[in-house]
Amino acid sequence: MKSLKLLLSGTTLVFLGLVTTASQTIYEDARPIEHAFDQMAAVGIGDKAPDIAMRDPEGNIRKLSDLKGQVVLIDFWASWCRPCRAENPNVVRTYTAYKDVAFKNGKGFTVFSVSLDQNKAAWLKGIQQDGLVWDNHVSDLQGWRNAAAGLYGVNSIPATYLIDGDGVVIKRNLRGQALENTLAKLKK
Repeated sequence: MKSLKLLLSGTTLVFLGLVTTASQTIYEDARPIEHAFDQMAAVGIGDKAPDIAMRDPEGNIRKLSDLKGQVVLIDFWASWCRPCRAENPNVVRTYTAYKDVAFKNGKGFTVFSVSLDQNKAAWLKGIQQDGLVWDNHVSDLQGWRNAAAGLYGVNSIPATYLIDGDGVVIKRNLRGQALENTLAKLKK
């Protein structure tokens, strides 16, 4: 009986050690979140938008920098995000209205959609269901660990950055009519 108690005590200690080590690993993985606020503050209005290079649904690399010369809405979203899905009709309407417009600092308007999905099928279904007709859809399928979201300090979605033809951030978190009103003011 005494040896059974010792065995159970030893097993319990090993289990607690594993749980503690695992939780420390999870904590260490989560620590960069502290840094996200610094990054978010670093990507502000007037700053050059950091480049994003990520795979599209077909596996091709798409770069934000390839859109230089256009006014671009960087749109962080996910198929599972209800507020994102509710906002998508506004983005589609605005894209359709402004895609061929000449702006003071850019020719045409496009959207660079960065998905925080982890499931490729759900991501593709969201694009199709919401009629997101622009070409620039990217994701690394890492959810909240998405590299671009980390670079921009995104900690909630939807999150948007409007950049001009030179790649400079001119507005953040525009939604609904505010996006359309801003683009109207930027027209030539």
